[in-house]
Parts: sequence; structure tokens; C-alpha cells
Amino acid sequence: MSRVSYKDAGVDIDAGNAFVEAIKPAVKSTFDANVIGGIGSFAGAYAVPKGYKEPVMLAATDGVGTKLKLAIESGRLDTVGIDLVAMCVNDLICNFGTPLFFLDYYATGRLDVNDAKAVVEGIAEGCRQSECALIGGETAEMPGMYSDSDFDLAGFSVGIAEKGEMNRLEHVREGDVLVALPSSGIHSNGFSLVRKLLFEKLGMSFDDPFDGKPLIETLLTPTRIYVRTFKALKKKINALAHITGGGLVENLPRVLPDNMHAVIEIEKIRTLPIFELIGQHVAKEEMFRTFNMGVGMVLVVSPDNVDDVLAQSDGYVIGSLKLGEKGVTLF
Repeated sequence: MSRVSYKDAGVDIDAGNAFVEAIKPAVKSTFDANVIGGIGSFAGAYAVPKGYKEPVMLAATDGVGTKLKLAIESGRLDTVGIDLVAMCVNDLICNFGTPLFFLDYYATGRLDVNDAKAVVEGIAEGCRQSECALIGGETAEMPGMYSDSDFDLAGFSVGIAEKGEMNRLEHVREGDVLVALPSSGIHSNGFSLVRKLLFEKLGMSFDDPFDGKPLIETLLTPTRIYVRTFKALKKKINALAHITGGGLVENLPRVLPDNMHAVIEIEKIRTLPIFELIGQHVAKEEMFRTFNMGVGMVLVVSPDNVDDVLAQSDGYVIGSLKLGEKGVTLF
């Protein structure tokens, strides 16, 4: 019997080593003064920033969902890494955490160095937009678990917050104003429904023209990252909610006290064309429970700070808070 190698089993160690070399420039571009060591150690190291009285470490993890399948099928892999970072860091800031560093996990049936490099370069871009460091990751070649072209992504972000700033419920008051920060598109939620409707039910294709460009470009528009906006407006925000799966109706109550009710005027929401297309075939209630509808983040702002927040962002007012059972009314 002839001898069998790891490569015969579907795992190419040389490709893995080549991949590490290929991504070093992108990874190093995210480093800041707190990164300790380089690439290739068993763990990433990051010095705790100074200046905090009671520092608390926060962590968030997420993936890209079935948006990843569209990226794989279309061969457009340069933006899903941004989505991966965004889904994690946008959650961190809702607890008033400042993102510090990020790690990724990339699992595939067969490692294609160029494809994996494109994904990690997207992750690095997301980290640069988030002003956090990409200090490590793991690449797993798993033949038999995934088909050759398939891969999956998971991300992990760690941030830091002042303990006394984390409880935002105590800052939320009756009469506070709800300021919407626009989303860049569908972001990374609801793509199972998107794929079912657009490609199975309506028979559309990636290259179909939509809103002045191929449909796939609209669908793969990367999730907007709100970290820099948060940092600029932090002192003027009472609370903020990342609008992901569950939409406005399920995510906004997560930052409200039990006696506070959000009232949102639907006509004020600047709905994007892609949601208008989907909404022709999906009930309004289902739309608002599944998609962000053009609102990627909601800021809860005291009336006295609204003008400053609007002047320093692209936000706009969509509603306000009143006393009542915790929840959201759309009218």
C-alpha cells in the first residue's frame, strides 16, 4: 500500500503557510501601539489602555449569515470581511464599549489562498474603519465538512468600557428623541428571505440591473460601521441600539427601561430602494421584524443634544420616547 499524506487527505500545509505570508501586510496595517508581538504566535496580545478608573472588558461574536453564500456564489469576496467586523463592533458600542482588537475564524473545505486573502483583507479594512487591531485568527481546512468552494466565517471582538458608563437605562428619559443613523443596505440579516424571494420566487439573477448597478452589488454592500460616529457623539448619547435581526421592533426595546415606550413615525424612515422591492412581496410587519429598513443604528438623545447630534452626523429624527409598557409602536 502506498503512503498517504495530509495533502492526499485534502489539507495543504504549504498553502496554509503561503496564506499566512500573504495576509501579513493587511494584518499589520491594523496594529496600534497596544499590540504586543507580531503574527504567528499561539495567541494575540494587547495591552490594556490606560486612563480608565474602572475598566471593564466587553466581548462580542457573530458571523455573516447566508449573505456569505451570495459572496461565494458570485465570487465577490472582498467585502464580507467588513460585514464580519461590523456585526461585532456595532454591538460593542451599544454597551458603550470601545473596540480594541478582533480575531477571526475561517473554515473551508479547501484553502484557496487568493480567496482567503481577499476575505482577510476585508476583515482588515473593517478593523481599520473600527480603529481596532486584528491580532489573530484561525484558518481551518476541513475536507468532508465543507465542499471545496464553501467556507464559513466567525468573528470575535473585544472592547473596553468605563464601568460607570455601561448602564445606559438610567440615562433614558421620557421625551428623549430617537435619531436614526442610515444603514448602507441590508447589512447582514435577513438574507435567507432575500435569497428565497429574489432568486427562487422572482427568478432574478446577480447581474440584473437594480438602482443603477448589478443587483449583487446592492446585496453585498458591506454593513456600515458606526464606531467613529459613536466616539464623536458619545457624550451626547443616552443609549444606542444596533438594528440587526428583529429590526426596530425587537432591538430598540433592548435599551429601554421597563416603563419606556418608543413611538416611531414610519413615514420619517428613509427606506432604501432594496427594501421597497422586497416589500412588494413581503408583509409590512414581516419587513420590520426582519430587516433594518434603512436604519442601522438608533441613538437615544436628550432634546437639548439633538441639534448637536444631527450637526455632527448624518442622522435624522424618527420618533421619541414616552412613558408606557416597554416596546415600540410604528405608525
